Amino acid sequence: MPKYHNRELSWLEFNQRVLDQALGEKLPLLERVKFLAISASNMDEFFQVRVGSLMLQRRSGRKTRDNSGFTPVRNLAAIRERVLQMNADQYELLNHTLIPALAQKGIVLLAAHQLTDQQRAQASAVFEDSISPLLTPLAVDPNSTPPSVPALHIVLACRLFDPADKTNRHVLIPIHENLPRRIAVTTEDGTHAFILIEDLVADYADRLFPGEDITATTAFRVTRNGDIAVEEDDATDLADEMEDVLTARRFADTVRLEIRSDARRDLSSMIKAVTSSTSQEIYRHDGPLGLSSFMELAFLQDFDHLRDEDWPAQSSPAITPGESMFETIASRDVLLFHPYESFDPVIRLIEEAAVDPDVIAIKQILYRTASRSRIIDALIKAAENGKHVTALVELKARFDEARNLTRADELQRAGAQIVYGVKNLKTHAKICLILRRESGHIRRYVHLGTGNYNETTSRLYTDLSYLTCKAEYGNDASLLFNAVTGRSKLLRFQRLIPAPSAMKPRLLDLIAGETERAKQGLPAKITAKTNSLQDPEIIAALYTASEAGVEVLLNVRGICCLIPGEKFSKNIEVVSVIDRFLEHARLFYFHQGGDPQVYISSADWMTRNLEKRVELLVPIEQKAIKRRLIRILETFFKDNQNAYHILPDGTSRKNLPKKGEKPFRAQDYFYQQAKRTAKAREHERAMTFEPHVPQE
Repeated sequence: MPKYHNRELSWLEFNQRVLDQALGEKLPLLERVKFLAISASNMDEFFQVRVGSLMLQRRSGRKTRDNSGFTPVRNLAAIRERVLQMNADQYELLNHTLIPALAQKGIVLLAAHQLTDQQRAQASAVFEDSISPLLTPLAVDPNSTPPSVPALHIVLACRLFDPADKTNRHVLIPIHENLPRRIAVTTEDGTHAFILIEDLVADYADRLFPGEDITATTAFRVTRNGDIAVEEDDATDLADEMEDVLTARRFADTVRLEIRSDARRDLSSMIKAVTSSTSQEIYRHDGPLGLSSFMELAFLQDFDHLRDEDWPAQSSPAITPGESMFETIASRDVLLFHPYESFDPVIRLIEEAAVDPDVIAIKQILYRTASRSRIIDALIKAAENGKHVTALVELKARFDEARNLTRADELQRAGAQIVYGVKNLKTHAKICLILRRESGHIRRYVHLGTGNYNETTSRLYTDLSYLTCKAEYGNDASLLFNAVTGRSKLLRFQRLIPAPSAMKPRLLDLIAGETERAKQGLPAKITAKTNSLQDPEIIAALYTASEAGVEVLLNVRGICCLIPGEKFSKNIEVVSVIDRFLEHARLFYFHQGGDPQVYISSADWMTRNLEKRVELLVPIEQKAIKRRLIRILETFFKDNQNAYHILPDGTSRKNLPKKGEKPFRAQDYFYQQAKRTAKAREHERAMTFEPHVPQE
């Protein structure tokens, strides 16, 4: 039997766990809508990247098998079968549960024929004033090149009849993503009623074609191949080449065509021809397309009672209010657990550095940033203040390329030195280095993290931040930046373990060390938290460890190609936690004969991370922080509310409380713990008197 789960099917099972959150009845209504939207958004990216890649492999005639034994053709067939079932589940939930439940709570989705006269007059005015001027109909001529249809936009297909010459023709009306999906209309009872924009456009589209009648309409949506990368070996200007890649994606091959199931046959045939789709790319839906846009509903004002209670980020007890971040880090290493503990100290560190007269330089890797980024603003201010600012802006961060191009240009205009990543590798490490002159010497302050420098996602993703000014970490940080900006080699590191040169060998050595101890009859244990587990060598090493008797506990949110529970993996348990925050932190523990080795990392256990990216594995040496990280790891395996066990066949089973066992939810535990700790620290400060003393 194969020893590896299929990567694509494993990812789809992860997305099923996301959808299960919406299918369950425990969550408030708008939280269920949110998880439905997330499952749809996940699927959009899956088709763009993974299905796009497989279709390119199929077209090239590749018949090679992956580690699960699947060829590209078999992979695509299995994906389609699984996606069809998931789509059916999504629309069954939407049509028969969520939409009726929303209506009962005062959030009403209306069809065009359900509008009252007053609502119709309001909708007509909105169409004329705000929508019609932004629509650009595209004629479809069977004898000419078909019009280009934008990816992931709702497009309205229309059949028009001209009474004068008794002819039919087809027209497409793309609905730009900048237009609102929901068009609100007033109601007498004060409910939040709305019509979807494609239904509104369909109802008033005849105004765009005077003298012709619209006899049929339907909506469709195209997903195009996003697996188009820059050819770096031939690139003379990476920014220009990336612009070309972004343009190419807009016109790439169709990988999925979503169309309403009630579409007329002639419209379906026309859409299929225009988008160059085959029957294998077509997915028919019994309801609105683009369910990812339903995320807007989850944040409607005045409906807080239909959402989870807010969990605002707490102040870390390690951070003293009013104290400079440099003073804090100089006195102790700091661990922050986001989003339970605020990301603000990380932002403050960079903002303080931007204006501190003793700071000489700031060096930082930027992979994904917020649309309105205080961090970018701080780096710009630092450059304008004469600091030496070096920013490695990774232009190959998929689907963030355009934003990163803009960010790099802003920083460069301010005087920062910009590097566009490393040739033939993605730079995915999360690191910021600040050089500060203190008492005639240079001291290095370092932030090392598992997540991006993104204020928005720092409130939604669970991540870890480690702040230190230990000399060894600072020296290694300088070596890393010298390597990625000056083309030197990733050598002579004292603490940090970089990929692609050293991380995978170190992980394999650590696993082998536990295996050898187990063979000698000594206690041996590995606990790891990662987003994905796919690398065959890591998986094979874990199988060997299991067979030797090592206890292996894995917390894998998404892809897991390892098969647990078989003879060769009987000592391996795999859980996946899906909750209100996206589990994103990478955290690893090795028992090491009672001298635990603990690491945080920017890298998942995937071949791409370990061999094709610049990543960092960060050893944690401070004992109190190490103990805290071990407790965090252990806590996830107690979750019996939002944890799933990965089964030998690749499916998931929710971990439910055993008889007599109390409900336990890891994310709730972490948040309540952060609240208690913050409150206790605040009380302690309130009870402490600090006298003013004369300064020497």
